[in-house]
Amino acid sequence: MPKIENQNQNPQSNQAHEYTHFVGVKFLNTPRAYFFGTNDANYKLDDKVVVETVRGMELGTIAIEPIDIKKYANGLYLKPIVRKATDVDIHLAEINQKDAVFALEICNTEAKKLSLNMNLISCEYTLDKSKVIFSYLADDRVDFRELLKVLASRLRTRIELRQIGSRDKAKMIGGLGICGLPLCCSTFLNEFDGISINRAKNQMLAINIPKLSGQCGKLICCLKYEDDAYSEERKKYPELGSKHFIDKVEYTVTSINILSRIVKIENAEDIKFLPLEDFYKQVGNNNNNKNKERRYEKK
Repeated sequence: MPKIENQNQNPQSNQAHEYTHFVGVKFLNTPRAYFFGTNDANYKLDDKVVVETVRGMELGTIAIEPIDIKKYANGLYLKPIVRKATDVDIHLAEINQKDAVFALEICNTEAKKLSLNMNLISCEYTLDKSKVIFSYLADDRVDFRELLKVLASRLRTRIELRQIGSRDKAKMIGGLGICGLPLCCSTFLNEFDGISINRAKNQMLAINIPKLSGQCGKLICCLKYEDDAYSEERKKYPELGSKHFIDKVEYTVTSINILSRIVKIENAEDIKFLPLEDFYKQVGNNNNNKNKERRYEKK
């Protein structure tokens, strides 16, 4: 998966002077598109192009046709489209894919010889074969200095060994989530936010870790999508454990259901499920009656 430079933020006015348009480009095994700048408005969908990334020259496919640079609102620096890919470029990319499979086998073999505890995931060459990038999983930091020497002597190019996490692996490989749709991380998520079990508790979900975990083994990213809405909505509900009087009988709030807007209250003799509006109405009536009784006692 190409690593696109997205750290240098330049004013959009500078972008307008550099390029007239920007386009979306997809790469092999990456379902989401990355934006690149161009002065050519004639690119069409599925055109093959050579682009410059921080890794070097790479072959991509136009996924979003040219858009006027004035509409570019991202604020991130755009790398350029170098040219429309030629037959030679396309043929070279095909050769690189086959060579990458061979290079991955070599790396796997040499890593085992050196007893390195690493799980190789993928291997990619840049288009000009100036660099080969290996992605791997590892629980701990790996000392691969000897491996680098061996690979450099055998592959005769620059070597990059990139350690990734389980979420990065899921993003690279892709798949379907529990919702039946393609994984969010492989389609539109740019960064991984910290997801804690507190988000599940805030949304009153059953704490079943296997069901709340994604293909990466971590808590599913979509727990954050509605978390703010739940936090805001919960402000309208009584606190769990709070005590209230209804018909002069004390009840404790033991559960709430935000979707159905139901409040569960109970005591030793009774359990009630009340719509939120009815709950506040009955609690309010009880408070009014109490106020009347207090005023009567003062008289």
